[in-house]
Amino acid sequence: MRSAVLTAPEKPLELVERDVPEPGPGEILVKMTACGMCFSEVNQFHGHYPFGRFPVVPGHEISGVVAALGQGVDWPAVGTPVGAQFTYTSCGRCDYCVRGDQMLCTGPKHVTGVNHDGGYAEYFVARAGFVTPLPEGLDPVAAAPLMCAGITAFNGLRQGGAVAGSKVAVLGTGGVGTMAVRFAVAIGARVAVVSRSRRAEKEMRDLGAEVFVATEEEDPAKALLAWDGGVDLAMNTAPDTATGLAAFEGLRPDGTLLYLGYGPEPVTLHPLGLVLHRRRIMGSPSGAPKDLRDTLAFATAHGIVPEVTRVGLDDAPRILATMVDGTARGRSVITFD
Repeated sequence: MRSAVLTAPEKPLELVERDVPEPGPGEILVKMTACGMCFSEVNQFHGHYPFGRFPVVPGHEISGVVAALGQGVDWPAVGTPVGAQFTYTSCGRCDYCVRGDQMLCTGPKHVTGVNHDGGYAEYFVARAGFVTPLPEGLDPVAAAPLMCAGITAFNGLRQGGAVAGSKVAVLGTGGVGTMAVRFAVAIGARVAVVSRSRRAEKEMRDLGAEVFVATEEEDPAKALLAWDGGVDLAMNTAPDTATGLAAFEGLRPDGTLLYLGYGPEPVTLHPLGLVLHRRRIMGSPSGAPKDLRDTLAFATAHGIVPEVTRVGLDDAPRILATMVDGTARGRSVITFD
């Protein structure tokens, strides 16, 4: 099978031929349909994950079809369209795994495309319990980024307490930010978008944002406070920490600053604004298989799929290079015919 491999940190993606794997006990062989190219792959390229390994096949925004079942596995049936995500497997024993929050597993981290081979290949070996059947009618190619950007945004809204009528500020207009706007509007929240410039303003307003704040023109916290007294939830989807901190004082009392994206700099602010207004700062990882099932069901019911550019595996090294140097635009999805 054709595969793309990261052989070492800072080394370009290489195209190689490998044997089609056989699923072992507790495993599922998936014939790949599509794999989204996520900016998490940039972190893997740089070797930023302390639990990462090389060589590895990257990619965790996976959609495909069950091709074979290993010993002891009887679901999903061969031929079922499925998706797989960032969490490859978990210990299955800790309190978080038992309650279905495998993303918070306290055991060793098992991450698709980081320390287990992922979806930049024609076949992918998944663990039983960590693939999710795709709802009928969901385009498996356009839906591939739902396995990461989608679940991260959807589960972030839930963890942040957003409901119909909530005021939500989405900080950043990349893949996760755009999905957060679409999901927030669909649940009935009121949405403001904060971005560096006005380049994405028309797109965000067309998606349902009431307010657009360009930080190169105005202070985001003051702008959010001017929007009927601030927001209940500010979701930092930008790949830096400072964006969230700049918007912190735009929270209402009992408001939450939620980090989905972040940079290497620490979260530093004076505690007075936390204490006097009973505000919170929290983070949220992607989500567990149960969260992916909910994300896909909600996306299907509301007709929400990302805008994607379909590319071939031969294009992946070039596109990953543009993601690394910051010149990539849009969301690329590798397709397998």
